[in-house]
Amino acid sequence: MSAGRYSPRSSHDSDDSLRALELTEGPLGGYSAGLHGSGTHPPRSYSVSGFQFESDLFQLTSTLDDPGKEESGELGGEKRIGFMKGVALCVGSQVGSGIFSSPGIVIANAQSVGASLTVWVAAGILAWTGASSFAELGASIPVNGGTQAYLAYAYGPLISYLYTWTSITLKPGANAVIGLIFAEYTNRLLFHTTSADVSPDSIPQWAIRVTAIISVLLVTTLCVATPSLGTHAAVVFTTVKVCALGLVCILGIIHIARGKASTSLTEPLFANSSTSPTSYALAFYSGLWAFDGWDQANYVGGEVKDPQKNLPRVIHFSMFLVMILFSFTNVAYFAVLDKDTVARSNTVALDFGRALFGPFGGAFFAVVVAISCLGAMNGSFFTAARLIYVAGKEGYLPSLFGTLNPRLKTPLNAMLLQAVVTIAFICFGDGFRSLINFAVILSWLAYFLTVLGLVVLRIKEPSLERPYKTWIITPLIFCAVALFLLCMPVLAAPLQSLGVIGFVSLGIPVYYITQSNGDMPRIFDFFGRFRSRPDVGSGWQAVATEEVEMSQSRQ
Repeated sequence: MSAGRYSPRSSHDSDDSLRALELTEGPLGGYSAGLHGSGTHPPRSYSVSGFQFESDLFQLTSTLDDPGKEESGELGGEKRIGFMKGVALCVGSQVGSGIFSSPGIVIANAQSVGASLTVWVAAGILAWTGASSFAELGASIPVNGGTQAYLAYAYGPLISYLYTWTSITLKPGANAVIGLIFAEYTNRLLFHTTSADVSPDSIPQWAIRVTAIISVLLVTTLCVATPSLGTHAAVVFTTVKVCALGLVCILGIIHIARGKASTSLTEPLFANSSTSPTSYALAFYSGLWAFDGWDQANYVGGEVKDPQKNLPRVIHFSMFLVMILFSFTNVAYFAVLDKDTVARSNTVALDFGRALFGPFGGAFFAVVVAISCLGAMNGSFFTAARLIYVAGKEGYLPSLFGTLNPRLKTPLNAMLLQAVVTIAFICFGDGFRSLINFAVILSWLAYFLTVLGLVVLRIKEPSLERPYKTWIITPLIFCAVALFLLCMPVLAAPLQSLGVIGFVSLGIPVYYITQSNGDMPRIFDFFGRFRSRPDVGSGWQAVATEEVEMSQSRQ
């Protein structure tokens, strides 16, 4: 949360400290010669482990050069994302379809207006604790890749690979869902089904799928046309969405001020509240899905200007703005609609507009939801392509996905892969419905491990430069609640949970078979680590920047 503190050291100092994490010329970089010869070396502190991990370390060289320098063929050389564009990416990703559809699911499970509003506030606070933890990680390790980079640094490459394995499949699935929602609302306008007496089922399915595919192609074009067009579009989309939610809040306040509030707010707020932990877990998941997107700026950390300062500011300001908007928007919904109508509705924003202004209001909010979905898809595509790009650079995917287009200077191949998989989900998505439904569980498993990784790094690397440092209670609260939310669906649907675990586990043999160390498949290198004793000087990992002389025992 906002409870955190900045290190008194400057962000420029942290650039130097992060360079100490680079291992570009072998386990000791260009400095190993000084160990075995008579040359001198700059003092740094290192730690020794029993095995060789230098080939697995996440390299930071591509993002830690001078802020204004542009490297050929590398993302992160030129810092293009400032504070406003970072906020636009985060807020634009969070304000998608969730706030316009999740309120019905939340109150259907919470069963009272008071409990529903409490769930929304609690979900926002929980998301904020996770966002605050990501702010520390992003300021300490300002590279592209976000969660993938932090998992690699905290736990090693296998966990990072499994995250990439699931994300490259499930993120396009989530984008496909957003695209289909965009298409449904767009076609409601085209087929004139925004009035109450016309069924949305009259829209042909082929029209929805074609419109969704067009939206994917449009967003892909925006994100690859120029390096900055995607972020410029994010600013425009976010401005429209924030203004639209602000309008909803104002209309709700006016409705209350005129004494026309619905029975949702005039009856006891906590009457008949649910007492089932499972129901509250499902309500939390719906609220958290609406808040999801607070980690988007971390995926482009290598392209953020002065990330040690700007990333925490972007994350906290975005969470504050979104929490205020979501809380007042829910109050506005209940001010106009009774709770039973909200609980039955998957299109609560459309019902809100229709209740106030008739068919015109329904059509207006159909446009608002469509724009919100398009903006959320734009932000997700822009950041997820960086995940694929980094995976290509790290060897988790074929190297062609880790290159920039020489003319456009954008990750064209990574974006095209994402677009192809997303379109496949749109066309054949019915067969993947269970997988898509469990995407939120996998994403929260990744959040749990990443935030827990912050605690791991506090213990393993206490001297790692942290320009921003959150209170330790923040990640502990997040991990405790996230663990509860992960356990509830497993108890409620054990067979489906086993299927998801099996899908993730399938990535383990794929990792050891496909990731090679030199000329040898990594699976043989893995077992070889346990057979042989490491050579002197092997297995070194730069972990800090304290000016400490290194001593080394020799055999």
